Order: sequence, then structure tokens, then C-alpha cells
Amino acid sequence: MNQALKLAGLAALFGFAAVPALAQEKIKIGVIVTTSGPAAALGQQVRDGFALAIKDIGGKMAGRDVEVINVDDELKPDGAVTKVRGLLERDKVDFVVGPIFSNILQAIHRPVTENKTFLISPNAGPSSYAGKECNPFFYVTSYQNDQVHEILGKVAQDRGYKRVYLLVPNYQAGRDSVAGFKLDYKGEIVDESYTPLNTLDFQPELTKIASLKPDALFTFMPGGMGVNLVKQYKQAGATVPVLSAFTVDESTLPAQQDAAVGMFGGANWAPNLDNPQNKKFVAAYEAAYKSVPGTYAMQAYDAALLIDSAVKAVNGDLSKKAAVAAALKKADFVSLRGTFKFNTNGYPVQDFYLTQVAKRPDGKFQTEIVQKVFENYGDRYAKDCSAK
Repeated sequence: MNQALKLAGLAALFGFAAVPALAQEKIKIGVIVTTSGPAAALGQQVRDGFALAIKDIGGKMAGRDVEVINVDDELKPDGAVTKVRGLLERDKVDFVVGPIFSNILQAIHRPVTENKTFLISPNAGPSSYAGKECNPFFYVTSYQNDQVHEILGKVAQDRGYKRVYLLVPNYQAGRDSVAGFKLDYKGEIVDESYTPLNTLDFQPELTKIASLKPDALFTFMPGGMGVNLVKQYKQAGATVPVLSAFTVDESTLPAQQDAAVGMFGGANWAPNLDNPQNKKFVAAYEAAYKSVPGTYAMQAYDAALLIDSAVKAVNGDLSKKAAVAAALKKADFVSLRGTFKFNTNGYPVQDFYLTQVAKRPDGKFQTEIVQKVFENYGDRYAKDCSAK
């Protein structure tokens, strides 16, 4: 028996051979978000926020190197399915992180979860998976879609806006936004406009708003849609107060600039949230990427910390799926937003704020917290989830 075999036998006898072998295997994480077209800035924030977190934890989880494989879903559901199957079958990823848009999530949810691979959404949080269709392989580090819009409905109600116009894109998140707004708002909805996804010309809707003269406009227009809407709104000389979600945020503000100042938003976080971990994150993000982080980046950073916490909890052994799921549900990490835990459905329980766009002394634009609207708030669908 040669020396190598003797050493191997001793290693097996004392049970320490498997640990180095496991440590040599990389943890593979596929990030699938939109990084082309009008919504590219949103996906780039997710990629950057996730990459920063991986860098901050030293590029390892439980001693294992982490490999991140980035994929552009191009905002095409069919193409996203093909690409996510590549991540699962070719790359054999341990986790899938993404996407931005709910229609893409609805396309990839089944292929990922039926493969018994963990899907962590850093943004999309449709109602369809928050209730009866909750899944132990699916977790959300953002919110349930309705919740951010509930903030604006409550604010509209509290501020006495009697007549409101609703303007949203015609897909799952747009419909969820309307449902969320209507929960607390009891005034008159003068009209509801559902535009095709990626609409960039809003003149017909702005003309209608001018004729109806509502007390406020509620809108949800992420990415390039929001950039164009805000610019056209200002060019039209409109003065109706705007309550929005994702229409004016750190992904759109570099293009909107002064046209967006003063507009309100609803969010689970803002760059000026006052806690030590967030201050460190914002400073590091701005230094690395020369831009102000938005919720997309924050939620992606937290997604990486969530995965890291689960990998550590199982000592790097991802074969124990039930243990990994339990560790993910525990959410044993310090969130950039502060208070954070998972509800029974894998969606967060957290605080929500009214935000407003401001121009900083350095000339950059960001959203800033105006007031806390909901505290430790869980979504209304969790009661229908059978998970405990």
C-alpha cells in the first residue's frame, strides 16, 4: 500500500476527508434579471448589489468559493425559461436569484422549484405565490407586490384626496399595484389606465388626466417607462400630485433628475435610512459603482446575505434540502433595512415608508424617508399558505 492510500485510509477512518472535498466544490448562484432594454438599470442594480455582498463576505460561503453566473432575461418570458433551464441543467446552480418583473417570475417559478432548486426573488413578489401556491423553495427579499402600493393608498386616504386617477402597466405587478392601492383608499377612482408593458408614450393618458382633473395621480411605472412618464408629465405642465411606486427611484432618477424632485414614492427602505449597516452599504455602493443604490440593489444585497446565512447554518452541505429551507426561513442575518423576518409564506414582515425625491448637496438625486406608514407589516395572503 503506497503512502497516499495509507493517508486516504486514515482520513476516512477519522472522518475528515469529506470536508476539504466539499470545500473545493464551488457554490453556484445564477442571477437572472433584465439587463437590456428600457428596464436595464433595474437589473444592473440587482447585479451590482448582489456582487457587492459577495465581495463583502469574502467571496466564500461556509468556506466554499462562490461562483455567480449572470443571465439577461431580456424581459421575455419564453426566453427566460430557456435561460433558467440552462442554469439548472448545464450550470447546475444551487440557487437562482431573480427576476425583476413578475411576468418573468411566473414563467421561471415552476421550472426552478420543481427542480428542487431554491429561488430567491430580490424584487418580484406577486400575489400568486404568497397564498395557496406558496412554496418551500421560494423566498422573497423584497415585499409582496401589493404592499408598496398600499402605502400610497393609505397616504392618499389620510391626506384627503377625494378623486384619484390610476395609471399602471398591464401585467401582474400592475394589477397587484391597483389592488394594493385600493385596500385603504376609499375615495373615487376617476379612471384606471392599463398600458402595454414597456409603453414609452403617455400623451393619451396625460391628456385624459388633464381633462378629468383628479386630486392626485397614482402610478406604477418602473424603469424606462417611469423615466418617460415623468419627463412627459413635466413637459405637459401637469401639477397634479404624484404618488408612485418605482416610477421615481434610484434606477430612474439619473435620467429624470429635477423633473422628479418632490414626487412621492412608497418603499421598504431608502438610502438615508439611519442604521450602521445601511450607511456602510450606501457608501460602499456609491464608491464602487458611482451611483446611488435603490431598493433593487438593497434587496439583492440582502438576498446574498440570506443565502450566506443558510449555507453557514448547514455547514456548506446543500444536499440537505429541508435543512436549507429551514435556514432560509429563519433569515439569520442583519438586513440593510433593519427589522426583517419571513412570514409563513416566505415573504417578508417589515416596515414600509412614504418617500420623496430630493436633490443632494453633491448634485445627485435620491429618495428620502418622509414617514413610516406600516410597521412589522406582513401581507394579507400569508393566511392562505399552508406552510408553518
